[in-house]
Amino acid sequence: MSKFQLPDLPYTYEALEPYFDRETMTIHHQKHHQAYVDNLNKALIGTSAEDLELEDILAQVSQYSPAVRNNAGGHYNHSLFWQILSAAPKTTPTGKLANQIDATFGSLDEVKTKIKNAGLGQFGSGWSWLYLKYNGTLDVVATANQDNPLMDTQLTSRGVPILGVDVWEHAYYLKYQNKRADYLDAFWSVLDWSAVEKRYEDMIGKLI
Repeated sequence: MSKFQLPDLPYTYEALEPYFDRETMTIHHQKHHQAYVDNLNKALIGTSAEDLELEDILAQVSQYSPAVRNNAGGHYNHSLFWQILSAAPKTTPTGKLANQIDATFGSLDEVKTKIKNAGLGQFGSGWSWLYLKYNGTLDVVATANQDNPLMDTQLTSRGVPILGVDVWEHAYYLKYQNKRADYLDAFWSVLDWSAVEKRYEDMIGKLI
């Protein structure tokens, strides 16, 4: 069995309609994410990363080939993305995460605006992230291609992603065509803040 496997979605392909359509979700998961998994497994053969966990590979990804960097990022990023979406999402954060968002950004609307603007400002393919810095604070950043804040190549934006939005065209083009802003607006209707809260509380607990 290959080291890394395509994770099952925690919902059906049509569950996120009308915001994310069935055809896009099917292709995105079965074709794009599967390709990252397959290519990562191939790229790792014979390398010192062959026995490492995914997060450990990303933490020292500068030591490995572009194929490892791109496909390890693609696998990690998409696995996170699927987990924070839901057909019946919690639409606003509460508790520790809500308090930290207010303290850092001033309001939930402001952090949504920053995440959207980061996604819109990312030229070409990439991601927009809300991430937890290693000093325990939150920040928003966009990354190119399949990079993410876990990677040691991110010199000024290192940390643990707790929310990520895929802004590759394959994530939205069938439904939204070139209207990336409309896709980013629709994202909030399927984002499950309870999943983001859990990631935040798990990670902040490890830092304290």
